[in-house]
Amino acid sequence: MKITTGLISAFLILLLSGCSLSQDQSHPQAWLKRGTKVTLPAPTLASPLHYQQLLTATIEDKSQSMLVLLDADHEKITLAALSPVGIRLFKLTYDATGIHTEQSIALPQLPPAEQVLADIMLSYWPIADWQAHLPEGWQLSDQQDKRILTDNKGNVISEIQYQSGNNRREPVLITQHHFGYQISIQNVDTSS
Repeated sequence: MKITTGLISAFLILLLSGCSLSQDQSHPQAWLKRGTKVTLPAPTLASPLHYQQLLTATIEDKSQSMLVLLDADHEKITLAALSPVGIRLFKLTYDATGIHTEQSIALPQLPPAEQVLADIMLSYWPIADWQAHLPEGWQLSDQQDKRILTDNKGNVISEIQYQSGNNRREPVLITQHHFGYQISIQNVDTSS
């Protein structure tokens, strides 16, 4: 199954604007578009997630892949990324004390670990968890099989397409219009 999340948006944001997350990790922030940051929702999730996914980001006809291991529950999120050949790129834990990152290998063509986390949270976290964190006038809405993020002028910033299966609605494609990239994800373990 292919899933596209906000990973490419993070990648493009990093490449196009040279931005990264705020250094205040007790209230982690991520970029929605150039010049607009948002504080991430709490790292808690009522229904646990456990995924192993191959993420492929495409920008300007160039692709980059990484294997992502995602675990989220009512206390924390753990995210680890491996290269396609199994080399660990980073491990990130987001809990009540903030974000803690172990960067193993810095690859300039990949987004920072914290931005990858933000894109995943945009895809999986309930809209209600995001609403209080969005800038004034911004909207995150579910419309049939899509989740759409619009800015205060009504411009579509990102779109997440979903597919339903196994009694779950799972993201299948993320298109980040502002930064011009897409992320596709293949589940390599559907035991969640």
